[in-house]
Amino acid sequence: MGKPTGFIEWPRAAPHRRKVDERLRDWREVETTADPAESKQQGGRCMDCGVPFCTQGCPLGNPIPDFAHAVYTDKWESAHRQLAVTNEFPEFTGRLCPAPCESACVLAIDNAPVTIEALERAISDRAFKEGWIQPRPPKTRTGKRVAIVGSGPAGLAAAAHINRFGHTAIVYEAAKRPGGLLRYGIPDFKMEKHVIDRRLEILSKEGVELRCGVAVGSRSGHGPTWKQLRADHDAVVIAIGAQRPRELDVPGRNLDGVVLAMDYLTEQNEVVGGERESTRFDVKGKRVIILGGGDTGSDCLGTAHRQGAAHVMQIELMPAPPATRATTNPWPTWAFVFRTSSSQEEGGVREFAFRTTRLEGKDGKLVALYGVKVEIKDGKLVDVPDSELKLEVDTLILALGFVGPSVDPLVEQLGIALDSRKNVIVDKQFSTNVKGVYCAGDAHRGASLIVWAIAEGRDMAKAVDIFLRGG
Repeated sequence: MGKPTGFIEWPRAAPHRRKVDERLRDWREVETTADPAESKQQGGRCMDCGVPFCTQGCPLGNPIPDFAHAVYTDKWESAHRQLAVTNEFPEFTGRLCPAPCESACVLAIDNAPVTIEALERAISDRAFKEGWIQPRPPKTRTGKRVAIVGSGPAGLAAAAHINRFGHTAIVYEAAKRPGGLLRYGIPDFKMEKHVIDRRLEILSKEGVELRCGVAVGSRSGHGPTWKQLRADHDAVVIAIGAQRPRELDVPGRNLDGVVLAMDYLTEQNEVVGGERESTRFDVKGKRVIILGGGDTGSDCLGTAHRQGAAHVMQIELMPAPPATRATTNPWPTWAFVFRTSSSQEEGGVREFAFRTTRLEGKDGKLVALYGVKVEIKDGKLVDVPDSELKLEVDTLILALGFVGPSVDPLVEQLGIALDSRKNVIVDKQFSTNVKGVYCAGDAHRGASLIVWAIAEGRDMAKAVDIFLRGG
């Protein structure tokens, strides 16, 4: 273990965030990497429990006590190698993962878990800086070609492993640049895109082919059909994510001024990335309401702050969670507790237990939102009588989550089987009902965590390798 009394001597370190008035003037990352001395202390807080609940809480099974001890003993390259065994992209998870491992840490019983996410970031950033991460192309090639559709975390993890097995991994991405939601859905203030680009450079040098601007299955004819793709490759991987947004079904939904969160975030990310000059959804000087209290809603909140919104309110349908774990939410399960994101720290109003009932417009433009307060009774969400409110608004951003992948072309062109939620059905080897076609990540799980996408991409790659080698 690190230091036997480390968790007593050293408190949990708070996130290192730039000052609010400074960070609101740019799109740079809010959080910074902890210095080596602090990382050493935080690694020393790890108790090396007999049962590593943190490792069990991580979908990747990261060897957390091992790399924490390595950091504590100043063996940073060893920490990198240990972490790289289970996680292709710790620079992504160290910035974006909600860290279920920390909820499962034994020290989380006292609400002070080891800063595992920050340690991952520190290890990966140092590994790149020191040059420990170098391309490792396979020594031999099998001659097999695998098409991977989607360049998000699941697709990239699958591509990395399929390539490592000696097969040719060809990643098809509809957008101009690879990265999927990592690039177009995550604002730069959470992860700057050079973090993606340096990893893509490694993958490319290892032999992974990245083909952007290719819309597989598109009815426009600008890309191959799914059937053509299967015919031209020895296997196909579906890693298209869950793009279909949950809609707001109320009168006035079609008014000018109502925008989907991913449209809002994507255009601003394209502006920051130099792909477009301006966004249609700039909210400078406007009154903004964001429906959705999750990570996507917070990303929209931080974006609205930086665009110069006059006033921003973030609304969550459910009541506010408790400050500490409820008795029905025991350790080591994920802690459903009240949290404040970096965007919420920057300003705006947070409203809970509120249901939107209708939207009002003038000359076709949104001017007001109506809703009622709600409460939980007998396990059900019910309206509070005589609680209707009117909120004036210029732009309403819908960050209500996602309901699944865009599957119509898959069904029409390949005959892919779906479950009742219209997610792709797979077996334990991530195989669909079509021979040689596999699926991993949100396309079959539904919207989930980046760490699950990486884990499934890795596991699925092994199944694809077995298939290509004939068992």
